[in-house]
Amino acid sequence: MGETVFSEGSLGEELALNMKKLQEIEDQEFKRPSSTRIIAVANQKGGVGKTTTTVTIAAAMAMKGMRTLVIDADPQGNASTALGTQRVTEGNSLYEVFTKKVPLIHAIRPVDSIPKLYLVPSTINLATVDLELAEVKDNRLRLRNAINECMLRLEEADTRFDYIFIDCPPSMSLLPINALAAATEVMIPVQCEYYALEGLTQLMATIESVKGALNPSLEISTILLTMYHKGTNLSQEVLENVKDFFPSQTLDTVIPRSVRIAEAPSYGETVLTYDKRSSGAVAYMAAAGEIASRAH
Repeated sequence: MGETVFSEGSLGEELALNMKKLQEIEDQEFKRPSSTRIIAVANQKGGVGKTTTTVTIAAAMAMKGMRTLVIDADPQGNASTALGTQRVTEGNSLYEVFTKKVPLIHAIRPVDSIPKLYLVPSTINLATVDLELAEVKDNRLRLRNAINECMLRLEEADTRFDYIFIDCPPSMSLLPINALAAATEVMIPVQCEYYALEGLTQLMATIESVKGALNPSLEISTILLTMYHKGTNLSQEVLENVKDFFPSQTLDTVIPRSVRIAEAPSYGETVLTYDKRSSGAVAYMAAAGEIASRAH
């Protein structure tokens, strides 16, 4: 199957294509996974659309009936603000979970605009975790242990999350290591630009290190091409190169460059609620459908 491209080019045909695909996705029933899929969204290279991908794919899953949690593990807190949460300065956040002040289940809050979507917000305090936990024995497993405890408590209440997405910072700190140690799979957004594969090489080394030391079952399940420009040779070259390296993991759907995607976070929304008929929204819904179809 060839890649599915959603473009914001000439209106007419492109608009008709987007509307046809939107209708197909709205009619599609997402398969519920048999157990919780914990997906770390990671790329050590910044500016690749990582946070946007995290919150938008999570929102798509929730809108299709999946009970979904976003854990904002980036001290910048962009995932939190993109989901309509004002900068958290007090109350429970992921920082309190890492420092064992509260269990994870007490830091979860609903996203008001999207039923079935929940968030564990970040605060700038999260930036101090590396120093505060430097000498702590279980410092690389704090998040995994917190998620496991939360999942046990939810199972006792006869409920669970279908998806947990962890938004990782673009760094090599304790935070992404914790996310990779806690996850069952990794999703990597890759921007269609030069040096895209260079960032992937660095991330692969980190993933292999975590697999060897902490999480042998961790696998790269999904590669998503972002900021795709249909009219350029560069975007097509990056797409072909990534598919050569990751033929089964790379989604057929690619995310176009989109003004609507860029605008949505400033309104505390994802593009799915900001402008669901835009090419970016339709592409993200299609990508979520592909990810859901891979559920066991």
